[in-house]
Amino acid sequence: MTHLSAELTSTFTAEGAEPFTVDAALEAGDEETVVILGPSGSGKTLLLETLAGFHGHEGTVTADSEDITDRKPEDRDFGFVFQDYALFPHMTVRENVEYGARYRDSPRDADELLAELGVGHLTDRSPPTLSGGEKQRVALARALAVRPEVLLLDEPLAALDVPTRQSLRDDLVDVLADVTSVYVTHNRTTARAIADRIIVMADGRVVQRGTPEAVFERPKSSMVAKFTGSNVVDLSSAPELKSLLNGSGPGAENPARPNGTSGQVAIRPEAIRLQDGDGDLRATVQRVVREDATNRVTLAFDDVTVEAFADHPPSVGSDVSVTFPRDRFHPC
Repeated sequence: MTHLSAELTSTFTAEGAEPFTVDAALEAGDEETVVILGPSGSGKTLLLETLAGFHGHEGTVTADSEDITDRKPEDRDFGFVFQDYALFPHMTVRENVEYGARYRDSPRDADELLAELGVGHLTDRSPPTLSGGEKQRVALARALAVRPEVLLLDEPLAALDVPTRQSLRDDLVDVLADVTSVYVTHNRTTARAIADRIIVMADGRVVQRGTPEAVFERPKSSMVAKFTGSNVVDLSSAPELKSLLNGSGPGAENPARPNGTSGQVAIRPEAIRLQDGDGDLRATVQRVVREDATNRVTLAFDDVTVEAFADHPPSVGSDVSVTFPRDRFHPC
C-alpha cells in the first residue's frame, strides 16, 4: 500500500469572513487510518481538501516518497468520500460506482464491491431513491472502485441516524484495514473506534497527535481534554482533591502523582468510581442522565463538578463516596 506524508499551509478567504489559515503536517503509514479530529471550524475539511489537491497551498505532499504536490486531484490516486455523498442523481448506483473506474486499468467490479458493502440489491436504483446510509455505502464503493492508493473521508457518518451510523462504522473498520486512510470527524466515538492514530486540530493547527489511548487518556491541553470527553479540574478550586493527589489527607497513601501537583488536571469519566463504602472523598449528586446502557452522573465537591458513569446511579441530591485512581490523572 502507500505511505503518505504532507506539510501544508494554505489560506482561505470566504466572502465577509476573516482569512483562515491551515498549517499542518500529516503522515499516514501503509494501511494505517489517521483520524483528523476537532470541533467545527477547526480546519479539518480544508486540510483534507488541500491534501486531495482541491486548493492551492505551500508545502509538499508525497506518496511513497514521490512528490505529488503539483498533480491534479484526478492524478493523485486518491479516493474521496464526501459528507454529502456527491452522487450523480441521473445515473444508476452501478453507473455511479463505475464512473471514476472507467479511467483505471484494473478497477474493481462494481457489482461485487456493492455486494461486499451490503447494497448489491440496489445496482439499478437511482441515488434520490436511497436512504442516507445506502447513499454513503454507494459513495464508499465509488471511492474504492478505483483501487485508490489513499482513501480520504470527510465526515461520512455525520448525517446518518445513530443505528445506521453504528452499522456503517463497524463496516468501515473492516474496509479501512486494507487501505491507507485519512478520516475527518468531530465525533470522538468514531475517532476512537477506527483510528490507528489521531490528529487533533484547532484554529487550523495541529494541537496534539498520537494513538487513541494517548490522545484520550493523556490530553496535552484543557481544550483537547474537554473535546475528547475528559473532566478538567482546576485544583485551586478543589483543595480536597489537590491534597489527595499530593499525598496528604484521607486515602492519599501511595499516591501516583508526585508531590506538588497543581494547576489543571484531566481524568476520564469512566475512571471515576462511585463506592458503596469509604472512598477518597464525598460528593453530592447534581444530575443523572441516561446514556444507552449506562448513566452519566454529575458530581459536585469543593467548588468543582465532574462526571462519572454508573450502571446503578444514586438519586439526585444524595451524598456518595467517590474513588479516583491516581494514575488516571494527567496535567493539561
